[in-house]
Amino acid sequence: MATEEKKEEENKKIKFPLRDGDLVEGTIIALKQDGIYLDIGGLLTGIIRGPEAIDESGKLRSAKKGDKMEATVIEVENEKGLVELSLRYASHKKAWDSLKEIFGKGEVVKIKIVDANKGGLIVKYKNFQGFLPASQLQPQHYPRVEDGDKMKILEKLKAFVGKELDAKIITLEETEEKIIFSEKQIQPEEETIKYKKGDIVEAKVTGLASFGAFVTFDKGGEGLIHISELDWKRIEKPEEAVKIGQVAKAKIIDFAKDGKAALSIKQLRDDPWKKINEKYHVDQIVKGKVLKINPFGLFVLLDSDIHGLCHVSELDLKEGEKIESKFKLGEEKQFKIISLEPEDHRLSLSPSK
Repeated sequence: MATEEKKEEENKKIKFPLRDGDLVEGTIIALKQDGIYLDIGGLLTGIIRGPEAIDESGKLRSAKKGDKMEATVIEVENEKGLVELSLRYASHKKAWDSLKEIFGKGEVVKIKIVDANKGGLIVKYKNFQGFLPASQLQPQHYPRVEDGDKMKILEKLKAFVGKELDAKIITLEETEEKIIFSEKQIQPEEETIKYKKGDIVEAKVTGLASFGAFVTFDKGGEGLIHISELDWKRIEKPEEAVKIGQVAKAKIIDFAKDGKAALSIKQLRDDPWKKINEKYHVDQIVKGKVLKINPFGLFVLLDSDIHGLCHVSELDLKEGEKIESKFKLGEEKQFKIISLEPEDHRLSLSPSK
């Protein structure tokens, strides 16, 4: 029983349906010559093989059966019906996601100067190399040379090699692996002590990332609305719920150590699952539209707020038969509700006989 509960808990952490590029955590179930096999949420099996078993540092991860491992989905279903995974991309994605969050929040980080050229300083932040233009140095650090001699400027800049500076990321381009830092744009942290948990503010969306929306509110207030706090229904991307420049009422639900706020839009809206028992019940026959088809089953839209999952084990498929041969995206079918868990926002379905 404890094992089942543990699997259920792990399953909650994984967002289905999987998509290429998703970062997932799995448990190693086998180490074979052809690759590392992972159990993903008790529903899917993934494989890491060949060069994808090498992380970004170029080393093979030491692993044993039962270990947990994070990997990136590079193919939802390969030729063997397995989820194709990569450690290399997982390492890269996690690192860049971390940078994006730092950039989005405008956090101050400590960088180390490793070299200099006539235009500025070559710096390291963790395993990343970046650039701090001379024009982005604080006035007291700017290499002032009366005659503007570039060699003298370079000499002054080289004096920073080996030192550390506080800086902010001002340009971040993952495709070009370009990171530009600024020392002079560091501003004193805006205090948000005039706000408290529960306050309602007018929040303006200033940026979007895979994990949520960055917002500003009133004068000087900054924060993040996590993707899970944008809407009661499950969304794949923040832009499905909000757009840059949009203004919406949001509730402050917490504060980070740097004083920035965590906010929620959905908590100002009624949770449709609270009254679901008034509309749906177990054994009820309902009409639903096939929203998505995945190896593990169907996502079915019952109404604008509620969707359910019809697991592949309920589809009565013959050996070798594909789900797509019996169900089409967008078509409406009759389903039977076989379980309903409002607290966990879960509804399970089975095709109506």
